[in-house]
Amino acid sequence: MPMPAPLTGSAAPCWVNLMTRDLGAAQAFYGAVLGWSFRPGRLGQEFSVARRGDVPVAGIGATATAYRVAVAWTPYFAVPDANAAASRIRERSGTVAVGPLALGKGRGVLAADRDGAVFGVWERTGPATSPPAPDDHSHAWLRLHTRNAFDAAIFYGEVLGWASGRPGCCEVSYEKDEVVVECRGRRLARIGSGAVEAAPDPTVRPHWQVYFPVADVAATVDAARENGGALVGRRPLGRGGEATLLDPDGALFTVTDVPELAVADPR
Repeated sequence: MPMPAPLTGSAAPCWVNLMTRDLGAAQAFYGAVLGWSFRPGRLGQEFSVARRGDVPVAGIGATATAYRVAVAWTPYFAVPDANAAASRIRERSGTVAVGPLALGKGRGVLAADRDGAVFGVWERTGPATSPPAPDDHSHAWLRLHTRNAFDAAIFYGEVLGWASGRPGCCEVSYEKDEVVVECRGRRLARIGSGAVEAAPDPTVRPHWQVYFPVADVAATVDAARENGGALVGRRPLGRGGEATLLDPDGALFTVTDVPELAVADPR
């Protein structure tokens, strides 16, 4: 779980991490599809940091087998105290699967909310050496598909301190039956209702969906297919489009060429 400095204030989405089984294969796929380059992580040969240009955008670790967790993209949220966050997760009927663990210059926790959506929290304990992403765009947007958006917002709000009034905390608002998470004026995540916990389709079960910006959705879909990935679904959004893909190891992610996806509901 290699982490750069948090993007924004306390409890903001700060990082996305891919848990996979084959680091080399994942690097080859995402390098070809998203144009990322990679540098070794500080946590050993099974970790790397993906970069878009000079900006660190994601972590990839061959940790799915070691931690006995599903191959998946997972969002992390910056917190001031990983121990306290883990306690709040348990107190509110969530599950702490891994941690808190001391990793590099921070401490991480891998957890699941009450409906089974996997997420992580990250406490930085050492000085940052990597720059955060530029303020004028986000390297990834998030959308939580869950059973009940308002119940989920209460869970995450209590665990992460959203709308707490503390300096730098994230705020929440409601638009068209979705919860919008805004951190320092930037809308970085949405929470929507309707997921079914027992659904056989992983896109319907509760999960955090990670969106990556691309210049051309059609070209990205073609590149994914050519490199062993698969198209799960695609839709136009008026100002652009999005496509949900599976990488060769089975991790779901979405690409979009709508630059303000997290700012306005694209439906």
